This record gives sequence, C-alpha cells and structure tokens, in this order.
Amino acid sequence: MLKKILSYIHTSRTLARVNMALSRAQSGNFRNLCPTLPTSWEFCGFSQNGEDGIIDYLCTQIIEPNRYFVEIGAADGLENNTAWLAIARKFSGLMIEGSPQLAARAAKAIPQYNLGVKVLNAFVTQNNVKKVLQECLYQDPDVFSLDIDGMDYYVLQAMLQAGFCPKIIVVEYNAAFGPEKAMTIPYQEHFDYTQADASGLYYGVSVMAWRHLLENQGYQFVTVDSNGVNAFFIQPTCFSAEFIASLKPKYFAENFYQRQKCKGDWKTQFAHIANKPFKEVV
Repeated sequence: MLKKILSYIHTSRTLARVNMALSRAQSGNFRNLCPTLPTSWEFCGFSQNGEDGIIDYLCTQIIEPNRYFVEIGAADGLENNTAWLAIARKFSGLMIEGSPQLAARAAKAIPQYNLGVKVLNAFVTQNNVKKVLQECLYQDPDVFSLDIDGMDYYVLQAMLQAGFCPKIIVVEYNAAFGPEKAMTIPYQEHFDYTQADASGLYYGVSVMAWRHLLENQGYQFVTVDSNGVNAFFIQPTCFSAEFIASLKPKYFAENFYQRQKCKGDWKTQFAHIANKPFKEVV
C-alpha cells in the first residue's frame, strides 16, 4: 500500500511539474522573435536559462533532422536542456545522469510522456565515452547537451575524437573565467566542484576554450544565453549558408547566478580562484 501511495505522489508531482513547465513555455509565444538574433529565441519551459527556445529554433533550421538528442547531465529528466524536446516535441533520445537518485527519478518520470527516451545512470569520463556512445542510436544527433560541472572539456573532446558529430551542441561555460582566456581546469577522474573550492567557482570551461575546441572541429559559434550559462554551436553543413551568415551572436554574458552570489563581476569572481591550477587550451 505504501509503495502505491508513494508512486501516486511521484506521478502527481511529475504531472504538476510538466504542466507548470509547459505553461511557462507558452510565454515564449509572446516573445519578439528575430531570426538573426539568437537571444530573441529564448524561452524557458524545462530549462533554466532560455535554452529551450534557442534549441527549439535551431532544430527548425536543420536541413535533415533525425529528431534524436543526447544529454549528459540530465538531472531528474524534468529540469534540463532536452526535456522540452522529449515531452513537447516528442524527440527520441538518451538522457545520461551520474547521480543514481536523479537517474532513477528520470527513469520513472520520462516514460510517462515518451517511450522513445532512454535514461542511463553513468558517470561519464574521458575514458568511458566510447561505451557511452554505444548507447546512442545516432552518432549525429540533432542536439547534444553537456553539463557535468567539471571535466566537460575533456569529455566532449574525447567524444569528438571518437567520431561523435552532433548538429547542435550546447555546453555550459564558466563566466568567472572571463571572455578572452581559453582555459579549463586540469583533468581529474572524479571531480566534484562542490569540494574543489568553497566559492563554487572552480569548475568547467571558459567560453573561449569551447570556441577553440569546437571551431577547430568545424563547428560554428551561435551565441551564449542571456544569463551567461550556456554556449551554442552548430555543424554548418547541416544548416543553410544564408541562415548561418545572418546570425548576430552574443559572444559573452556574465553568469547571472554567480554575479548575485559573489556580488561582483567576473574579475571579482576569478579573484576567488586565481591561485588554483588551470590548463590553457591551445
């Protein structure tokens, strides 16, 4: 009986969250959308920072879509960058989450709305990406999102070297590193940013380091979101040349949340971690 009650509570909470997210997304219908200005595409349903809108618009521009996504760092399946695709757009895909508890929640919630999405509990490192890629239905998904708050650079680098070629790539960047430095942190197999520094600012990749890595792999930078959390890239061969030429990117934005927490700009934030080791991306 207790198990049934808990299942009912979970289902009810999931339904409430989905309904709230879809209601929030409706506000995107009223935005002043400009086809050349990526920040105007933003809306927030399941995502936190307008990613749903940017991803949704980019997907409409893909020449030959396969309607498949892969996300590493999918949390509980309902607060991430691909839940909109899974629930509202009915894309198939693969959600990967390192936390057993969050992965279990996602595995219970997502099948209620889309049986074409697989949830995998795995802690992804640069050494096991080939096993992860074996779980992917497509090696060129329409959308790939990466947010693991740590070794993101090394994981994506290894995936690209293994032949992974998404049409749209969404990656979190650390605005505390500033707009110009191409840097990340040294590789650690089991990194936990909450333990790395009390400030919570020592993690991830600068936006310029992402540009170095992905532009060298042939990707086109599209924009960062207005809250300064994610950077977006596309594979140019999958989009029209006219669309790409018309884009007016936002190249850098301060992280809204970090600025509030630290009460200062990125330079003030970086001062908290300046004595930590970093790796320059060449």
